[in-house]
Amino acid sequence: MNEVAINLDGSGLRVGVVRGRFNESIGMAMLAACRTRLAELGVSPSQVDSISVPGALEVPLVLQKLAATGHYDALIALGAVIRGDTYHFEIVSNESAAGISSVALDAGIPIANGILTTETDEQAEVRAAQKGRDCAEVAVEMANLLRAVARASK
Repeated sequence: MNEVAINLDGSGLRVGVVRGRFNESIGMAMLAACRTRLAELGVSPSQVDSISVPGALEVPLVLQKLAATGHYDALIALGAVIRGDTYHFEIVSNESAAGISSVALDAGIPIANGILTTETDEQAEVRAAQKGRDCAEVAVEMANLLRAVARASK
């Protein structure tokens, strides 16, 4: 296989977005930026489905159910886990990331992990929009990359 070029053309792609509602203002900023960037990349708004769940720990299960439908070319996980005074931060951060990775590998579908893990609310606010945009780009690039690999293996 020759080198596969980066392809950020989202035309014809179907994308599912799962957003944790905990730290809602951060998640909504991420979602808005993500949707805007997907549209800029050519993904039709009618081809983007968005679901909200209570928090980051619930995201992997819904991603798994969406992946199992076979209707999506890529998925995106959005949300924010902000450090508090207890060990709960580590549990939520680590387990949500592990769950997202597990779903992607088991289902063979790209998932852009946009669950922010920050020390403060301010850090999350500063990073929210850029992370939403980054996730849109990762989802489109990886969907196209997997399509190219599938074509090359025929």
